[in-house]
Amino acid sequence: MTDEAARGRTDTASRAVRAPVQTIYRALLDPAAVAVWLPPDGMRGKIERFEAREGGVYRMALIYEEPSLSTRGKTSASTDIVEGRFVQLVPDERVVQRVEFESDDPAFAGMMTITWTLATIPDGTLVTVTCESVPSGISKQDHDKGLRSTLANLAAFTETE
Repeated sequence: MTDEAARGRTDTASRAVRAPVQTIYRALLDPAAVAVWLPPDGMRGKIERFEAREGGVYRMALIYEEPSLSTRGKTSASTDIVEGRFVQLVPDERVVQRVEFESDDPAFAGMMTITWTLATIPDGTLVTVTCESVPSGISKQDHDKGLRSTLANLAAFTETE
C-alpha cells in the first residue's frame, strides 16, 4: 500500500461566489446558516452541537429527504451523523475542520480534514473546499457531486444581487 493510499484520497472543489469574504466566513461559522447551505441536494441538516471556536466541537445530522434502497447512509439508512472539531479559524481566510462520520462500516471510518479557503476576487470570493483523507466508502463521483452542490447552496445563501 502506498503512503497516499494509506492516507486516503483528497477531493477539492471551488466556486466563485458574489459575496464578500466576511459574509462567507460568517456563514461557515453560523450554525443556523450551516444547517441550511451545507447539506447537498437531497439532504437536510440538523445541528446538534456547534462551538465555533478553535478547538470547539460540532455534531450534525445530514438526513436524506427521500431514502431509497439505492441510498445508503453512513450512520443509518437515512442519516449521516458527522462529528467534528474546528482546528483552525483564520478570519475571512480559512476554516479547517477534522470530521468523522458515525458508522459501523470501516469504509466510512477515519478522520477527514476539511479546509475552506476564501480569496477575494473582483466580483466576490473564490471559495475552495479541500477534503483530505476521504474515507474509501465515499465514491469520488458522489463526493464531487456533493461538494459542487454544497458550494452552489453556499452561493445561493450568501450572494448579493
